[in-house]
Amino acid sequence: MKNKDKIIESILWSIALPGFSQVLNGRLLKGFLFIGLEIVINVMANFNEIIRLSFIGNIESAISQANYQWLMFYPCLYFFAMWDAFKEAGGGKKPYSYLPFISSALLVTVGIMYSTHAKVFGILLGAVWFPMLCVIPGLIIGLSLKIILNKKQ
Repeated sequence: MKNKDKIIESILWSIALPGFSQVLNGRLLKGFLFIGLEIVINVMANFNEIIRLSFIGNIESAISQANYQWLMFYPCLYFFAMWDAFKEAGGGKKPYSYLPFISSALLVTVGIMYSTHAKVFGILLGAVWFPMLCVIPGLIIGLSLKIILNKKQ
């Protein structure tokens, strides 16, 4: 498999579930640790129910079901597992390649904090959709910082 294909495959498996890529690449201890942490955070945050309610459009119930103290751990675990998968597959060789992952984790965490009040075009998006939208500025900021810092070198 080409290196680029392996990187894409690793990130996609990591998006599916943090830890899958690590298991796929033979990093069993790390992979099962990520999977275990994901399950604990998911259960304690009531995340699957929040996702279900959000998909059927019941945002207010999703907000009331969320345990935000646990939910705020999820973005950092999620993006770190993706970064690790990306790096293990051969990516991340260029300086500051980690910045899009870190800035996305940060902005999604902040998005979770504001998700109970933030509205887009007057619509309350809640703890699933609003933080997902926060990935976009996170990637833009991270990629911009990476470009700026690499040009200065």
